[in-house]
Amino acid sequence: MSKNGFTIRGAGVAGLCLATELKARDAEVTLLDPQGLPDEHGCSWWAGGMLAPDCEGETAEDCIVRAGRKAIGWWEKSTGAVHHKGTLVLALDRDQSELRRFARRTENHRAVSGDEIDSLEPDLAGRFSGGLFFEQESHLDPRKALLHLSNRLQEQGVSIQSPSDVRESGAVIDCRGLHARDVITDLRGVKGEMLVIRCPDIRLNRPVRLLHPRVPLYIVPREGEDGTYMLGATMIESSDRQRITARSMLEMLSAAYALHPAFGEAEILEIGVDVRPAFADNRPRVILRGQDLFINGLYRHGYLMAPVLAELAADWLLKGHEPEDSSFFRKEKT
Repeated sequence: MSKNGFTIRGAGVAGLCLATELKARDAEVTLLDPQGLPDEHGCSWWAGGMLAPDCEGETAEDCIVRAGRKAIGWWEKSTGAVHHKGTLVLALDRDQSELRRFARRTENHRAVSGDEIDSLEPDLAGRFSGGLFFEQESHLDPRKALLHLSNRLQEQGVSIQSPSDVRESGAVIDCRGLHARDVITDLRGVKGEMLVIRCPDIRLNRPVRLLHPRVPLYIVPREGEDGTYMLGATMIESSDRQRITARSMLEMLSAAYALHPAFGEAEILEIGVDVRPAFADNRPRVILRGQDLFINGLYRHGYLMAPVLAELAADWLLKGHEPEDSSFFRKEKT
């Protein structure tokens, strides 16, 4: 370990997880971010908060699915605010082929009948004849999780400071996401658009995914906020983090309406747009370049993969251990 401790650039989900992991191992940490506390300036703020590694297996590599399964325990240990209610995956009758395709590409689910769906989600009673239930999956409120980590770090003497006010010391770990493109040139941006809506007439107990050949939707309840849901999210190859497109909003709201017509009366509380950092293969990485270390490329797997990368980086920083599985570790020549 560096005798001067560690300086972490960036206080999004990657930086906060790494700071938490290093402090848990009694390391000295300085955490820098020009924007201060987590807020709408970072893409971590706009995440769905689904800890759903098996569902992600529809498109993600097996290494991400396997590693992501460890994240649920890490978040439970670090925040105590994980909701273990599984994920329900549904499709309209006309889209049953999508449900069969999803089942073939994923694991750890069981088919549920219409009656079982009615039991799991009474407010969807009579609307779906069958679906898939991923009972081992969980979810959290990403904003509460980020603030919990930052508050806990502050109690341990690690506040989020401005880079202009602090001189970096010790080993430096770059967790700046897309802002690190000045030094990680193969990063690309993937635009995500989402909505926060309130619909008190509908109560969902867990994340629900509605499959559609063009516009798959997920809707995540915010615990303790009556009838408030995160609705999302698009994946557009773009680095534009400005405004939502009319098509994206129409398609997300139309999908929610298809899930239940009561969502047609929902209030739109927030419109979120931001850009996720990703590499060409959408696999996140810890990158060692000379003496510099980077955690980046989390794509849409931020809350699944940030704990895994934090543990991997801490093992390297504190013990010099390279992982046996190099799926998420890249050594580069300077």
